[in-house]
Formats: sequence, C-alpha cells, structure tokens
Amino acid sequence: MSTAPVFLAGSLDTAAPGHTLVLDGAEGRHAVAVRRLRAGEDIVLTDGRGTGAVGTVASVTGRDRLDVLVTEVRREPEPAPRVTVVQALPKGDRGELAVETMTETGVDRIVPWAAARCVTQWRAERGAKALAKWRATAREAGKQARRLRFPEVTDPVTTRQAAGLLAGASFAAVLHESGTEALSGAPLPVDGGAGDGGIVLVVGPEGGVSPEELAAFAAAGARPYRLGPTVLRTSTAGTVALALCLGRTRRWA
Repeated sequence: MSTAPVFLAGSLDTAAPGHTLVLDGAEGRHAVAVRRLRAGEDIVLTDGRGTGAVGTVASVTGRDRLDVLVTEVRREPEPAPRVTVVQALPKGDRGELAVETMTETGVDRIVPWAAARCVTQWRAERGAKALAKWRATAREAGKQARRLRFPEVTDPVTTRQAAGLLAGASFAAVLHESGTEALSGAPLPVDGGAGDGGIVLVVGPEGGVSPEELAAFAAAGARPYRLGPTVLRTSTAGTVALALCLGRTRRWA
C-alpha cells in the first residue's frame, strides 16, 4: 500500500471526522494535475502548525480543486526541546540542501546567518529571493517527510542577533573544529517546556567562524563543540548535529 501524500492546507481549526474539506489553489493543482489523485484515494492535509486531517478524496471538482472527506484529525504538541540551527549562508544551492535535509531530520527553526566569512551575501532583491527559496524548500521537505509541523525559517540575522538567540537557549553550541569536547557528550536537555530556549546550534560558513564571532558567541554562553574527527561542509554539519541531538533527547525515543 502506498503512503498517503501530504498537502498544505489553510486553517484546520474546524476539521473533524465526517466533515468535507476543500483543497484548491497551487496545492490542489499539484494534487490533481501532478499527483493525479482520484476519488477514493488516501490523502493527508496539514496546516504546517501541528494539525493534520487524514481522509480520502471524495471528489475531484476541477483542475485545481478536490474535496476531502476527513476520517481522523491528528494534533501534535509543540516539540520539546525545540532545536534551532543558526545556519551561515552557503554558496550556490547548498543552502537549500541544508534546509531540505534539516527539515527531513526534524529541525524546528532555521535561522539564516550572515557570517563575516560568508562568500554569499543576501542583499536587497537577491536576498528576498534566496529567503523565499529556503522557505519553499522547508515547506516541500516538510510535506515529503510527512511532518504536521513545519520548521520556521526566520529572516536573516547578524552576529549580534544570533548571540541573542544563544543567550536564551537551554543549551547552545558552536560547531567548530577547535572544540575540545564532542557534541555527543554535551549536557543536552532531555526535554523541556515549549516556551524555553531549547537547543541552539551554530553552523559556520565554509571559511569558518571568525575569532570575533567565536568570542561574541562565547560571551552569550555558547561553547565550541566538535562533531567528530572530520570536518563537515556547512551544508551537512547542521543535519548531522541535529540528528545527534534528537537521538539523545526524548524526541526520538
């Protein structure tokens, strides 16, 4: 049996078993024209904020519209601890790769960071387009991973703003080869309230985190940690660190 595809819907606050929901617009067009869903097939709608409506296609009423008969409503609580990755801007499409794999792994928030040694800089219209691509990538990866709660991709931050996030975290780490401790042995919070700062991880650019940035993050309470004996690219380090952290908390228990 194939797995029911996931589509992003609007508000599901009134969804209930036995009710019929409409999927239209771009998502409806994808369901009808690309996935070629037909009456009787299974489908999942989510608002991307923790609510999912499981059901079957009741009817296809146009090229971009179908009706869904809801059989079950699922609600996921806020994850605890929340994991944020402050991701330095990689060059090319490696930023989208990082967003995609971190979303599939389970990241809760991705914060683009304009580090001093970033080759890529987001400015004006180019920056807006790049941010839109990151957000679209997170949405599509969230659907592919069958997540009911999609990660937030924030506006880009400066080093000072990133340090503010680190200062409010329950655990903060900078992934850096100078770290004398391994992240696998760090004192991570096993769980925590949804409102706390959670775990915040900083991934530097290909050129590395500058001494000034390391000092600013250290002042905010973030120590440098290493992942292992090898140095990972900025587009993969966040995903590896995220998986390690989730495996040591109750998130993956």
